[in-house]
Amino acid sequence: MSSKKVLLLCLLAICFSFNLYAQELEPVKWESSVEKISETEFNLVFSATIDDGWYMYSQEEPDGLGPLPTYFEYKNQDGNYKLIGKTLEPSVKSKFDKVFELDLKKFSDKAEFSQRIELIKSDLSALEVSINYQACDDAKCIMLDKVFNLSLDGSVVKQKEVFINERSKQLAEELNLNITGWDKYEKQNVEGKSYFAIFFLGFLGGLIALLTPCVFPMIPLTVSFFTKSSGDSKKGLFNSILYGLFIFLIYVILSIPFHVMDSLDSGILNTISTNVILNIVFFIIFVVFSFSFFGYFELTLPQSWSAAMDSKANKIGGFMGIFFMALTLAIVSFSCTGPILGGLLGSTMASDASAMQLSMGMGGFGLALALPFTLFAMFPKWLNSLPKSGGWLNTVKVVLGFIELALALKFLSNADLVEHWGILKREVFIGIWIIIAIGLALYLFGKIKFPHDSPLQKLSRGRITTGILVIAFIIYLIPGLTNTKWANLKLLSGFPPPMFYSLYDKASECPLDLNCYKDLEEGVAAAKVENKPILLDFTGWACVNCRKMEEQVWSTSEVYDILQESYVIISLYVDDRKELPNEEQFQYLRTNGTVKDIETIGDKWGTLQTINFQNNSQPYYALLNHQMGLLNSPKGNTPNENEYYQWLKTGLENFKK
Repeated sequence: MSSKKVLLLCLLAICFSFNLYAQELEPVKWESSVEKISETEFNLVFSATIDDGWYMYSQEEPDGLGPLPTYFEYKNQDGNYKLIGKTLEPSVKSKFDKVFELDLKKFSDKAEFSQRIELIKSDLSALEVSINYQACDDAKCIMLDKVFNLSLDGSVVKQKEVFINERSKQLAEELNLNITGWDKYEKQNVEGKSYFAIFFLGFLGGLIALLTPCVFPMIPLTVSFFTKSSGDSKKGLFNSILYGLFIFLIYVILSIPFHVMDSLDSGILNTISTNVILNIVFFIIFVVFSFSFFGYFELTLPQSWSAAMDSKANKIGGFMGIFFMALTLAIVSFSCTGPILGGLLGSTMASDASAMQLSMGMGGFGLALALPFTLFAMFPKWLNSLPKSGGWLNTVKVVLGFIELALALKFLSNADLVEHWGILKREVFIGIWIIIAIGLALYLFGKIKFPHDSPLQKLSRGRITTGILVIAFIIYLIPGLTNTKWANLKLLSGFPPPMFYSLYDKASECPLDLNCYKDLEEGVAAAKVENKPILLDFTGWACVNCRKMEEQVWSTSEVYDILQESYVIISLYVDDRKELPNEEQFQYLRTNGTVKDIETIGDKWGTLQTINFQNNSQPYYALLNHQMGLLNSPKGNTPNENEYYQWLKTGLENFKK
């Protein structure tokens, strides 16, 4: 299950809809060879060619709940041959995987595995090897296997005669649901989102930075300098525009190193975001920033830096002089802008964002910071309408301190989730946020003070309004402490730990405590008794997008109600490794002539999906009547809750007809 890391401050995760019900995926092609080392030693080589955009995973078990590792099974070793060492695989560094949101060793394009063996039985001429593996792209995963019959003496290996007994044939036939209605429905697509949201959030952060004591007093001083020192209003206006442009460019330039890292490794920001040590470092930095905002100490860059930049601005003059003035502002205001930029950087790295999205956020921040200097130079009379600097600037700074403290917990939570320490379960996290919010409310209403606060004569309208909003936020958080359907705080999705990471023992193993069945026959029988349509849910324990669908789409009131009241949900976990009872295990003859051993629950349900829907990706949803007729087009990952609800509603209407 995923440790959901989608943050409210970064709403740019690109979503896809996978409605490939007419195509079975096979993104990895295999070849094998045998290298003779001596009369008794051989090197078995297995070469994988991987389709563009797809990955397969290492043999190593991942830290946390991730993909199933690649597994090689060397058949009939006893008395015939023995393995020398482990199966070797390509040496790669761990990279961030968008599907599992973990650092994983994964292979793209090509991968070669090898295993040295030593013969015990000298006349052994052939052996059989099977590979079980998981392949994923950035949105879905599929389970696959491959069987090799290898010749050790160069002779042609005769394919084993395939014999499927009657019992296996009967059990395989039972998996064929004879789905009808394929000619009635069309595929649907979901469009991705743009960069606008992250740019807007960066712009919003820049506007907040303008209201801090480090920046706000600089506006009238700088504007007056440009309008008066030049003696020419047009030249002064031009210089102020240039000043604003340089401020914008400086903040965009700060993102360039991340583009360099991103070109070397496209998941570098995400790799950083899941690193335990760096998350703890970010946690400590944000706590330090928050106490700096509270006024207990001042964080500044070395004074020599700002002095040097200011000196260069005075000496050089012209375009470069204005550039150094802009750079001086960026350095001098760091104690106020740094924590806000840190939040922007942290939220970008903690999501599926790229370096380009970070640049968009930094550009938005720089633009918001630059605009006032240009606009007030164009319209100098507007300066008269600016509020005077005073105690309210420190109030803004302290409020930001509380926000920084709350954001710091996210980084500690990231480390806790990766290492499974269990110290920040969802309810503990939300409880601490409530305590921080109560502290902020008490501060806004004048009940607590910080070092740089001036005496509070009366509560301003801004303090009262903000205090009421904070109290409303506290009330919103409280249900998150409960074990109810209201505990899913959708507006904060991605900030608190996922709902499964809870202090409560969940009574039901079904998503959101909905009624569901994990056995097809039981579910179909229940649907007939209740006279309800069937939602066939092909899912996986390690399927990230399955969890996102359940927690973000199924949890919406309309979708939840129609699922609870009008459908029988049958959830079939295709990666369930629990073994079937012996009497239910069988061999399935694929259309390509190979045989698949159906030994686990996951084998059974994955094969059922392939047989009936010619598809092996998850999540995958099908609406069926009791005669196994489609009620609507099968759907894959559908992050739009309205679209998903309409799909369910149409299926229900077709069932009633």
